Amino acid sequence: MTELAKKRPEFRNINAFKDLTTYRMAPAAWVSILHRASGAIMFLLLPFVIWMFDTSLSSEISFGKFKAAFNAGLGFVPGWFIKLVVLALIWAYMHHLIAGLRHLWMDVSHDAVTKEFGKTSAVFTLAVSIGLTLVLGAKLFGLY
Repeated sequence: MTELAKKRPEFRNINAFKDLTTYRMAPAAWVSILHRASGAIMFLLLPFVIWMFDTSLSSEISFGKFKAAFNAGLGFVPGWFIKLVVLALIWAYMHHLIAGLRHLWMDVSHDAVTKEFGKTSAVFTLAVSIGLTLVLGAKLFGLY
């Protein structure tokens, strides 16, 4: 063994309470984790999306029911909660789309991908997805 290999520390155990709380993840790590989370959110809420699509397009009466669900609620679920679920879906779609485009760009131009590009594109992904979510959320909650 070389001298360098002998001096390297070995980390065999990770203490979840001590080590994970102090670990600082890079923006690219956050984008990667949120990309998976947004995909899971969209998958799990797919029945809700199908219900919204079906209810909004079936007839004029069902469209009125659809609009009333956002304003007055649906059964025991208040309207503001339905809007929050839709806001979560908007964020999931925006983040998943932009992060997916980021990954596609990195696959296409893999020669130009550097550590700096990874950080700036991750920050751009986070900023744009949150910005678009805020704009569409303001429209959802009737601010404009």
